[in-house]
Amino acid sequence: MSFDVGLGQYYEGKSIIHKLDPRAKLFFVIMLMVSIFVARNVASFALLVAIVLLCVIISRVPLIVILKGLKPITVIVIFTAILNFFFTSGENLQPMFEPIVVIPNYWTITAYYEGLYNAGLLAVRIITLLIGTTLFFSYTTTPIELTDGIETALAPLKKIKVPVHEFAMMMTIALRFIPTLTDETMKIMNAQKSRGADFSNGSLIKRAKALIPIIIPLFVSSFRRADELATAMECRGYRGGVGRTRMKILRMRGRDYLFIILAICLLAGVILLNLYLNGVVYTL
Repeated sequence: MSFDVGLGQYYEGKSIIHKLDPRAKLFFVIMLMVSIFVARNVASFALLVAIVLLCVIISRVPLIVILKGLKPITVIVIFTAILNFFFTSGENLQPMFEPIVVIPNYWTITAYYEGLYNAGLLAVRIITLLIGTTLFFSYTTTPIELTDGIETALAPLKKIKVPVHEFAMMMTIALRFIPTLTDETMKIMNAQKSRGADFSNGSLIKRAKALIPIIIPLFVSSFRRADELATAMECRGYRGGVGRTRMKILRMRGRDYLFIILAICLLAGVILLNLYLNGVVYTL
């Protein structure tokens, strides 16, 4: 068993996307997420995939690196696609094959072409969302930039006593420690394998029980790291966001506003494609 986690790992570069203001990236990701959930047909999904691939090319982050980061969620994508394939009814469509009787008079599996269509779009939706978020929040943005961007974007909430700085710091630390905990998990698994543990053979229940010697040391290690981090921050005089200054002041430039306009145009394009091509292809 191996892990390739892209979330929380920064890929150094000097592309335009690397130089964008983190607030512009945050706005683009929000618009991308809304567009993905608003998309209803093949044309709108094709537009989203094209924009995301264009951003990957501009960022100069190798596509193979991003795809490796998607390996942990492959099982989830396949599982949800299978559920949509077999459990989506086709009211106006013919079934792909004769119904399969699993339990007589109780459970029959029928697969429709509409289910295959929906399963494909669902897989594209999840993969596009993950590629977009990891590209802008991880591969092209450092944790410090992400913290400053979130804190600045949520600055108006400080007027109603919302701990914006602490919230941004908490999110950044969580993202930063994902690769660390992954490496720690691999070390524990290798240590258990050297002692004769088997994580790949046997029934599902047996493999689940084999994970117990991993979970307990991982929790202990996580709490120890959290305590060490808290001690280190206190020793350096960290007292939250009160009176803190930044080494780099965030300033929006022309390319940032252009990127924001692109995000708005993306959402508008998806909505228009949904309206004018709604009857051309199946809809979700």
